[in-house]
Amino acid sequence: MGTLKPQGQGQRLVLVVFRVLVLLLVVGVGLYFLVIDTTRAKDVAGIVQAAVTAVAIAAGGVFAFYKLQIFRDFEPHLNVSNSISHRRVGTKYVHVAVIATLHNSSRVEVELRRGFFRLQQLAPISDEGVESLYAQVFIDAEKEYLQWPILEEVPRVWDEGELIVEPGESHSETYEFIVEMGIESVIIYTYFYNPQHSRHSRTAEGWHATTIIDIIRKA
Repeated sequence: MGTLKPQGQGQRLVLVVFRVLVLLLVVGVGLYFLVIDTTRAKDVAGIVQAAVTAVAIAAGGVFAFYKLQIFRDFEPHLNVSNSISHRRVGTKYVHVAVIATLHNSSRVEVELRRGFFRLQQLAPISDEGVESLYAQVFIDAEKEYLQWPILEEVPRVWDEGELIVEPGESHSETYEFIVEMGIESVIIYTYFYNPQHSRHSRTAEGWHATTIIDIIRKA
């Protein structure tokens, strides 16, 4: 799933805040035990008590902010859209050009390391084929969508630092497919993995776009 990072921007911010609060608490307790004079000890005790209360309130606030996903703006996010064009080439084939536009709608840069372009056949397909695909969704609970026949799937891989989309900016990736003239409708599926996603993170696993085109009508 690309290069995994154990923490997102929001998680790192929460961790820093907690460390500062814990440090303040330790310092306050240390001052309390270092003071020998009883009067001063009482004054320091009051300060420590107030500090502990402040720490508890702050910690609760940070926890609430995190649970309410206030830091979501600091998580990477891409909006993916596909632009498709196609035309006849030769006497038996159709050229399908795909432009996937990646727009960074978050406040942090997004570095991509892996993705893929997938071409699936939607038509023609027999009635028995459609019924079989539909039945598989109910048999296999892990399948969330119909598994249309894959004509071609092309992986894309980028080196570290090669593809970075800055906040508010867009980047385009292209690919070209060649399909037989008898194919009437296809599904174009583009997917880009999120390198910051890990098993226990709150960030998205990746971003995708799905486009269906009818070749028989437009070619």
